[in-house]
Amino acid sequence: MSDPLAHALSLLPHGPEFRFLDRLLTLDPGRSGVGEYVVRGDEPFLRGHFPDQPIFPGVLLVEAAAQLAGVIAQSDPQLAPLPGLKLTALRAVKILGTAKPTQTIRLEGQITGRLNNLVQAHVAASVNQETILTADLVLSGSIENHKPSR
Repeated sequence: MSDPLAHALSLLPHGPEFRFLDRLLTLDPGRSGVGEYVVRGDEPFLRGHFPDQPIFPGVLLVEAAAQLAGVIAQSDPQLAPLPGLKLTALRAVKILGTAKPTQTIRLEGQITGRLNNLVQAHVAASVNQETILTADLVLSGSIENHKPSR
């Protein structure tokens, strides 16, 4: 794959039904990135959240932000990807707004720390330049066979 942004995104382990990151706009490998998810309106969970007034669930905003943080962390050229990287802790999560069908969620993330198999990230989501989520996340993966890349 010749496009490094598309390649980084393709490394997400999630199936299409649970991918909340459509594209990467920027990526500073291992440090920061910006991505987008378009709320199409046909997602099955919107039928019940809420009937006649669908909004993108806050817990899925957190998941979208975690997916971006994972892409950023796994793209670090100095470290091999962590097998089984998952969201394991949330801090300072603030859901400040909503996203509705046809709106684009802009996700921004920065890796703020790493220690062995732990990755800390600060993330934010916005719609139409209004912040709808801020959070500090911790991701963790297996450290078996995890060595710096050379």
